[in-house]
Parts: sequence; structure tokens; C-alpha cells
Amino acid sequence: MIAIFDDRQLGHRPAHEFFNGALTAHADTPARAANVLAAIGGTTAPVDHGMAALVAVHDPAYLAFLAQAHDRWLAAGRTGDAIGYAWPVVGRRPLDLSRIDALLGRFTADAVTPIDAGTWDAAYWGAQSALTALDHVLAGAVAAFALCRPPGHHAGRDYAGGYCFLNNAAIVAQAAVDAGRRVAILDVDYHHGNGTQDIFYDRGDMAFVSIHADPGTDFPYFWGHADETGAGAGVGANHNIVLPRGTDWTDYAPRLDDALATVAAHAADLLILSFGADTFEGDPIAGFTLTTADFATMGRRIAATAPSTVIVMEGGYAVDALGANVAALLAGFEDARQTVDG
Repeated sequence: MIAIFDDRQLGHRPAHEFFNGALTAHADTPARAANVLAAIGGTTAPVDHGMAALVAVHDPAYLAFLAQAHDRWLAAGRTGDAIGYAWPVVGRRPLDLSRIDALLGRFTADAVTPIDAGTWDAAYWGAQSALTALDHVLAGAVAAFALCRPPGHHAGRDYAGGYCFLNNAAIVAQAAVDAGRRVAILDVDYHHGNGTQDIFYDRGDMAFVSIHADPGTDFPYFWGHADETGAGAGVGANHNIVLPRGTDWTDYAPRLDDALATVAAHAADLLILSFGADTFEGDPIAGFTLTTADFATMGRRIAATAPSTVIVMEGGYAVDALGANVAALLAGFEDARQTVDG
């Protein structure tokens, strides 16, 4: 399976996050991508598709903010990572704000998603990696893997959050729709893909299916509940499958089958798989108990029923095991596709 990655994605190096009531070292380190690269072997550099596909999903004012945020932070006399401290709980609207602190409140959602000097380039090339993976699938490949870092599925149309800045899965999904494909998104990260849901919530032309930890106990808390089924034209196209902490493969597998049945019912001819390996039993910020072998089984199950697939990397913070977990998913996927294709 072809894999896409750009070294500039290693340039995002946030120092700290405010997590679980304490200032801690940030979980999204460059070592995450480095360990995956070591495990899967060679990758192909992405093609630069420019800004058009990003603007198709994200607010241009938000994109401009991301590109300029760290420079504006430094120009205000600050040092280190740009991070917000005040957010509009109600009355959120596009005010004409200029102070970087206010802009961070407008365009970010939390205190775990700081912006550093390399964040924009890393996020930009992560999105280009996802778009290049789509290129290969549109050209006839059964599947392609985009090693995206930072991840993307918590980023909404005009906000960063949950370590995410550009929503790679949504960008690829919209580009695929624009290319005439019928698309479904399956999100198997431990945390709900609230940004993806938000972007497509009132759309009926693609299905969003997410299997994730109960947001009553885990980030992102406010979205991802089972009663969120879409709005307007999107009613019935949004599906949240909520599982408790401690879920193992025995309990996870039948819900994955349910999710794949929902994808099949949508009659999609292209699947975007938001793959997070933070469902792993040793992940430091999650609570499921899947094993490395389970990821291989997951890959086989998805590939056995899924149409052409773009696999987009999301979370996974047990760094030492991450490469093996990603390699297991891809190997299982390839094994099943070879069987299906005869």
C-alpha cells in the first residue's frame, strides 16, 4: 500500500498542554510519526494541491489565522507556543478582533492545541499528504495511507482543537465528492471526531460513522453522543457508536460490524478511514484495551467489506507501540484485499 508523508510534518513541536488539571508535556510529539515511518518503511512525498481543497472545507479567515498565529504571538512580545486562555461560551460570532489572545479564543476550542513556529507547515503538508493519497485512489489504487501529523478530526470549519488544525478526513471527503464519488467516513479513533461531524452535520450526501469512547467520560465531552444523528438534509447521515472505557476487541468487533453495515447501506464507493491507534491498551490518554493483533483484525474486517479507501492517520499516543499498531492495521488491510481480489 502506498504511504504518503512529508518531513515538514515533523516541524510541529508543541511543548506543553493543559490536560487533566495540570500543565504536562504535549502528547503529540514528532516521535509518533518517526516510529510509524520506521515500522512501515518507505513513503512517497505529497503533491502540493494548493489552498483550494482547504478553502472548500475551512473558513478562509481561520486558515489565515493559522498561517499567521505564531508570528503574531511573537510580535506581541510572547515566547514559546501560542495558546489561548479565553473562549466565547455563548455569542460566538466573527467579530473584527486583532489581538492574538482574542483570535486564539475565536479560532481554537481548548488549551491542549498550542500553535508553534512549525504548526502551519506541518498541518498544511499533512493535508497535502491526505489529498495525494486520494489522488492514488482516484487513479485506481484500492487503498492509500496518509501519515498525517498533526491529526485532524477534532478541527472544525473555523476552529482548532484536540491537537488538530486542518481536518484531513473532511478535506479528502469533500475533494472526493467534488470528483464525483459517493463518500462515507468511518472514524475509529478513541475520541469522537467532533470536527468532522460538525463540518458535515447538515449534509446528506455523505455518511459519517464514528466508534468512540463515551463523551460523558472522555474528550470531546460535548459532542459524539448517540442522539446526534444530523440536522436538516443530514438527518440520519450521522451515526455515533458509543462504547465504555475498558472496551476490548470482543465488545468492539460487533460494533465495528454495525458501522461497516451502515457504510454499506450508504452505498459509498469511497471510504475515508480516520484511523486512530489510541484504542490501544497502553495508550496514555485513552481507555480501550485493543492489542496490536486486534489492529490487524480490524484492518482485515474493514478491507473485506469496504470500497476503495483512503486511510488518514489520527491519534495514537503510546509512542513506542504506535509504529507496530499502524503497521498491523495496514498489513491486515492488505491481506484482506489480496484475498478479496483473488
